[in-house]
Amino acid sequence: MLVFSVLAAGAADVSPLFGVISMVLLMAVLMALLLHRLKQNFLVGYMICGIIIANTSLLGSFGSADTQMDGVIAHLAEMGVILLMFTLGIEFSLGELKHLWRVSLIGGGIQVGTISAIGGAICWFCGIRPASEVVVLAVSVALSSTAVAMKSFQDMGQPNNPSARTALAIALFDDIVVILFLIILPALFGKGEGSIGGDIALALGKGILFLGGTMLLGRYGITPLLHAVARTRSSELFTLAVVALCAGVAVLGALLGLSPALGAFAAGLIVSESIYRHRIMADIMPFKDLFLAIFFVSVGLQIDLGIVMNDWMRILGFSILILIVKGTIAFNVARLFKLPLRPALLTGAALSSSGEFSLVLLGKAADYRPADPSIQQLLLSCAAFTMATVPLLMRGSGHAGRILEGTGFFKPKKKTVGENLTPTLAIKEISDHAIICGYGPVGRSLNEALRQSAVDTLVLELNSDTVRALKAAGQPVLFADASHSEALDLAGISRARMVAFTFPAVELTKAAVPIVREHNPGIVIFARAKFAAEIEELRALEIEVIHDERESAVAMIDAAKGVYQRIDLSDEDVREIVDGKQTPPIDARHS
Repeated sequence: MLVFSVLAAGAADVSPLFGVISMVLLMAVLMALLLHRLKQNFLVGYMICGIIIANTSLLGSFGSADTQMDGVIAHLAEMGVILLMFTLGIEFSLGELKHLWRVSLIGGGIQVGTISAIGGAICWFCGIRPASEVVVLAVSVALSSTAVAMKSFQDMGQPNNPSARTALAIALFDDIVVILFLIILPALFGKGEGSIGGDIALALGKGILFLGGTMLLGRYGITPLLHAVARTRSSELFTLAVVALCAGVAVLGALLGLSPALGAFAAGLIVSESIYRHRIMADIMPFKDLFLAIFFVSVGLQIDLGIVMNDWMRILGFSILILIVKGTIAFNVARLFKLPLRPALLTGAALSSSGEFSLVLLGKAADYRPADPSIQQLLLSCAAFTMATVPLLMRGSGHAGRILEGTGFFKPKKKTVGENLTPTLAIKEISDHAIICGYGPVGRSLNEALRQSAVDTLVLELNSDTVRALKAAGQPVLFADASHSEALDLAGISRARMVAFTFPAVELTKAAVPIVREHNPGIVIFARAKFAAEIEELRALEIEVIHDERESAVAMIDAAKGVYQRIDLSDEDVREIVDGKQTPPIDARHS
């Protein structure tokens, strides 16, 4: 802290926004490195950064008033929420909801409904009024942290197992609840002009019309625009178009009297079922991670350690109560859908905390009715504590399952949920496959040869017309850049056996190969080189290189052999000539 104070002493001329962002990012990096060594979730570390900054003199070192700093922090948090809601819209798949509707609507309804009822009863018993505030607080506690749970599943190497799929299904219902409450919050707090019931109905109708209108705008306006942008093959223009889409629809939502967060969700929903979904996810993910970090830091900035220390027993008690009640209900929901004991325990652990959307909902509610400071600190502290505990509970669920199985009380279920929770998209199921980067003549031929030999393939292509045609034909395909880590991850690079760069763009290949190796060190990589000077650059990467000029020379000689029957060269002779290892006599042509 002394180092920060010394550096900040001469920071009077630094703008508050730049100063706060610089401090937040630097501390976030240092905290993430520490948590990486401790094998803990980074998101919790970001909240700790915020707590440290808020409860020291670091903010005041930039020479600005507290109110100005509060405004800077509020704007950063708002940007984080907007981008978080945009990615939620992209990830919200109607296809997934259709496939997982039983677990999502029934299981999610049971979980959210039961916890909301219990939370509402506790709030009412504690004297919290009015009823609208009780409803918001109860629902906020019922929402779980999708970000922490899914990141923990990835860290455990189980992103698509039945536990993760069950958690995802319930998270889809949580998403629906968040969107619903973002629509009705103004009416719920009496900001309308009529009765609460009538205002809620009007708000719902307005929100549904807005979402429906944006979907039509997406189909007939934005999607053709994205087609035009994609045809330019400019990654910069495509990213600019995506950010403009998010900002534009968010502002439109605000102008219509709805939340900018709802507008951002609608923007994401526009492209959620399009061919551009995976490319946008790959482009926007770094921004999402950045602003998600800022959002969690902003949450930490609101926590007052003085209040927490004075009220630590109540905070600890409510945190434990939340973990036990939510975990138990989620466990029983998983068992209801016939998940075995250990996966059900893992699901319960994953969904036992409060979540980032709990904080989003509370923040939006505070815009209409400021919360009591003690209650706000209690909820923020409980959310931080429970989210920090989730990774530990998930890792310990396997040991707890073995102990419970030893008691003989839990009997195996006759039917598992695995079949019902299988991903709908072949891209999520595919393994031991070949990833073909580029679908020109070479990529097309390679893909056809592999498919005829019963080898699963997945194509990465940046020609939107080609992607639409392949998707219509049932070929697993992503509109994505092969040099993006997120795109390769979506393509299942860690499960693939081979990746082929079928275009002779050496610089792109050189950029992509280290990322491929990072995900899958043992994968076989093929690449094309157009000129001899490029061969050594690619071979230095320890990959198989197909030299265009060399193969063209071999093909040319083979064609000449069909014209001049007296050319009697074996395939080995031809390749040695092409490689410069054999020089036939000059008079061989005249013999």
